[in-house]
Amino acid sequence: MENNNFIKHLHLGNIPSDWEVVDAISVCTKITDGTHDTPATTINGMPYIKSVHIKKGTITFDKCLFLRKDDHNIIYKRCNPEKGDLLIVNIGAGNIGDCAYVNVDFEFSMKNIALLKPDPKLLDGMFLYQYYKSRQQKITQSAKSGGAQPFLSISNLKKLKVVMPPLLEQQKIAKILTRWDKAISTTERLIDNSKQQKKALMQQLLTGKKRLLDNSGKPFGGEWHTQKLSDLFTFSTSSSKTKFIDNDGDSYILDMGSVSRAGKLIPTKKTKISKDYLFKGQLVMPKDDIGGGQIIGRVGYVDQSEMYILSDHVYCLTPKSDCSLFLSYLINHHKVNKELRRKVNGTAQLGLGKKDAEKQPVSIPKDIVEQQKIATVLTNSDKEIELLEQQLADLKKEKKALMQQLLTGKRRVKV
Repeated sequence: MENNNFIKHLHLGNIPSDWEVVDAISVCTKITDGTHDTPATTINGMPYIKSVHIKKGTITFDKCLFLRKDDHNIIYKRCNPEKGDLLIVNIGAGNIGDCAYVNVDFEFSMKNIALLKPDPKLLDGMFLYQYYKSRQQKITQSAKSGGAQPFLSISNLKKLKVVMPPLLEQQKIAKILTRWDKAISTTERLIDNSKQQKKALMQQLLTGKKRLLDNSGKPFGGEWHTQKLSDLFTFSTSSSKTKFIDNDGDSYILDMGSVSRAGKLIPTKKTKISKDYLFKGQLVMPKDDIGGGQIIGRVGYVDQSEMYILSDHVYCLTPKSDCSLFLSYLINHHKVNKELRRKVNGTAQLGLGKKDAEKQPVSIPKDIVEQQKIATVLTNSDKEIELLEQQLADLKKEKKALMQQLLTGKRRVKV
């Protein structure tokens, strides 16, 4: 349902003429926060949460702490979160401004978390949660008033501007957006499950514990043999291409920041130069890192020829005969990568020497067909995860657009 009757609001722009904009304190029965002290925790007792327990709009009670009943009662008397309330992390640099909707019926206490208790006659709790989420970034940036320890003050939260459709419309909007949240959560769980399945599959396939079927339908046999990376690849390097960066170019420069911790190519720098091309099947391994060494020893697989240009701070690994896609999974596997990172030297800038990398031993099947089949299985697993991740990104984008429509009244719902 469309509505063409709008009024201009100083902070929120155009809103429907039958909506109100009020301070949060006028539609909440209480706005306060939990303890700022550090009570002694116990093995069992009353649930007690801190900012780290607020994640993705929910409270992770499975990892919460516990307090003695007496300590809990002191905190809960002043700050009593209940089902339908909104919690906002209001102290700390880690996840300041993150929020959660309370959907449990039992008592719990909290530290460094603000409580907004909606008046159920005026404001729907889930609507408040969705509204806050839509403006979280702006609210967090504008309401920070701390220094080294940033915080959202209770006084600012009390003055938080809340747009107020009629209560029945709030409830309908909240119901619609909650359905989208459920679809997003379901997709996130599918991604987590797929990643765990892939991790287990890699552990079996990359160690020979599980053997795939050969072309005759029988499991591959034979022992795996140990080779050094220098037996399998030729290592080479190149020079910096920084001065050749050109956003109008058609090729991408691969340097230290072009391989992710997951072992994927993430190029961002374009260029027009046509030298030091990389070819399909080659691997790119960061040999230097200033971010803790987490990308050193990872490898990205070059999936097409003459698209990428080799730069500095990385090794190019050119395969001699074996399946380089299989070897990329093997090198990125936890065991091998951990061994490579143990060979890193340096302090401010960490580095992996060429000889150290070349000497790294790996255990591989002798039959290249088995290598190829393992690579195919793991590639298919990656594609499944990538498809789910794209679906998740699309869902989040569509929900954001819908929130923009519903929470500003540009699209009205029927009640």
